[in-house]
Amino acid sequence: MNFRIADTFRASLSKLTANEQKAAKTAVFDLQLDPSHPALKFHRIDKAKDPNFWSVRVSGDIRIIVHKTKSDFLICYIDHHDKAYAWGERRRLEQHPKTGAIQLVEVRERVEEIPIFKPVEVEPAKETAPKPAQKHPALQGWTSEDLLGYGIPEDWIDDVLSADEDELLEIAPHLPQEAGEAVLDLAVGNTPQSVEVAPETSGFEHPDAQRRFRLFTDEKELALALEYPWEQWTIFLHPSQKRFVVQEYNGPARVTGSAGTGKTVVALHRAVHLAQRNPEAKLLLTTFSRALADLLQIKLDRLAGKDTSVSRRITVRALPDLSSDLYSKAHDRFVVADDESIRALIKEAITDLGSDLSPVFLWSEWRFVIDAWQVDSLESYQNIPRIGRKARLGAKQREKVWEVCREVRVRLDQADKVTWATAYTRIAKDLKDFGERPFDFVVVDEAQDLGVSELRFLAVLGDKHPQSLFFAGDGGQRIFQQPFSWKALGVDIRGRSNRLRVNYRTSHQIRSKADILLPDEVSDVDGNIEDRTGTISVFNGEPPEILCFDDPDSEIDGVSEILLRILAEGIVPDEVAVFVRSEAQMPRARATFKRAGLEWTELERTSLPPSGKVALSTMHLAKGLEFRVVIVMACDADVAPLASRVESVADESELQEVYDTERHLLYVACTRAREALFITATEPESVFLEDLIES
Repeated sequence: MNFRIADTFRASLSKLTANEQKAAKTAVFDLQLDPSHPALKFHRIDKAKDPNFWSVRVSGDIRIIVHKTKSDFLICYIDHHDKAYAWGERRRLEQHPKTGAIQLVEVRERVEEIPIFKPVEVEPAKETAPKPAQKHPALQGWTSEDLLGYGIPEDWIDDVLSADEDELLEIAPHLPQEAGEAVLDLAVGNTPQSVEVAPETSGFEHPDAQRRFRLFTDEKELALALEYPWEQWTIFLHPSQKRFVVQEYNGPARVTGSAGTGKTVVALHRAVHLAQRNPEAKLLLTTFSRALADLLQIKLDRLAGKDTSVSRRITVRALPDLSSDLYSKAHDRFVVADDESIRALIKEAITDLGSDLSPVFLWSEWRFVIDAWQVDSLESYQNIPRIGRKARLGAKQREKVWEVCREVRVRLDQADKVTWATAYTRIAKDLKDFGERPFDFVVVDEAQDLGVSELRFLAVLGDKHPQSLFFAGDGGQRIFQQPFSWKALGVDIRGRSNRLRVNYRTSHQIRSKADILLPDEVSDVDGNIEDRTGTISVFNGEPPEILCFDDPDSEIDGVSEILLRILAEGIVPDEVAVFVRSEAQMPRARATFKRAGLEWTELERTSLPPSGKVALSTMHLAKGLEFRVVIVMACDADVAPLASRVESVADESELQEVYDTERHLLYVACTRAREALFITATEPESVFLEDLIES
């Protein structure tokens, strides 16, 4: 008998308490070992439209809903008794007549009123209220046959065709996943991706069914899936994602998409796919920070499972760690000069040389031009295009800038220190000189935050053949680096950049609100345009709440009440996160937890909250994470954007860059939320919140 688990079970399991989940997992193991064991108490759901639905008693009031036939055993849903039975009564498991995919279909109840004719008394004419505005179906021009082709169940086609946009948002969550996605895609003017399958493909083997129903053949595989219910999408790959994973490219390629569309999932599957297709190859899966690299390793372990022939050939390292190792092997000593020490050297050089240049301007020029592009002479500085810099510099001014920056370089050499940009540049030169490459393929996550020197290094590291470089990132989440030309560094992804448009993590309401923070299009220096319109979420939720308080103490009271309320509703503490802009706002968040009497943990390198504690961190550490509930605190006028960043800008373009990246940062924090989002501030609130409140 085939033993499968539906995605609806994992989703419902995550909403139970920790003790209820533990009992449920034990019951599922028992069901897999011996579904006919007499200790398992099965009860047929008499009112079910599908006679093969049964309930299994877990403990007390908890029931698992299963669908069983002679050949297949499917774990479908779990909840408290009445809710579990109600779910089973309203479902059928059937094969779609057009696509052939097995679907769990919610039964559409119809109640038709039969008119009863009575004598009509004629009354004098009187004024009537105006008729309501006529409803305009959102899918005008589409036919029943069209919708069948996209997997919409027959029971629902009439409702879908007659629904307006608001009604479609209500209907979509009740449809099988691929059908709901197709409906929302059509509503925003996109054409859904069709899945081509062989005629002999059975219902459970259809790609749409395989991402809903997972077949388990041993206990270890089952334990892996049950241990990480939130990580189901690192195991199941959506057909629209899979084509980017397996596609053959003739040069560097990139996949983009807004938060929650599965870019990291694609990067993980791409690495595994390349490892499976190239049995002798060594692969690097990398990103810009250690915290994100730790998360990638955890997700890779879950995805690769027990296939060590794949996992042992994929190295997961943060770029700083990898570069530190490579640099130390070639140059022995490796000491990085941090930003503060370089600022100090700039001030010393200005004083010693009697320069009249501003330390703020010189630090900006050093960071974004001299060091970023590794300018090594006055001649090269005179000729380099200062992309994005509004303050024009003549030849004499550049001479004065170079005089100070050259002195800074001399003092760094004397101290035997390097910047990260210098380290990456030297490693790239070493690789070119010696010709050996430690990896055959390089897959990069969060690529939007790569700097010039990092990309230059990766261009050399991944130059073995056209398939060597693959990037995943979102320009709307760029929070660290200024834009620059990838093409100028030998990484031309034009024509090989694909966009994901289905959001699996964030509700429609949260995604729509967060999208207001960003423009409809994000373009890079090379002319690649990321069109952010047309993204759809696969489920609905509550609208985000934006709350402004008179003072910090009132905000602390308000947020503590929110925390206590959502935990009382059954949300597990480690599924809740509070984010603040910087360390300066952390005391306010800590005071909130103390007032609520809650335990919390401050995320550091691993970025994974322990069980039973609410997570707290700055927005920068939010990358790569997701929670059922997110509270973004202290979004005050001088916090977002951060006043110290605004005050330190050197020219107009840099000011715009500060505002852009600060918006991106708030967007990142907000889109960590899956089901509920709260944004709070004290008056005067951030200018960014004005846009959100007015929308």
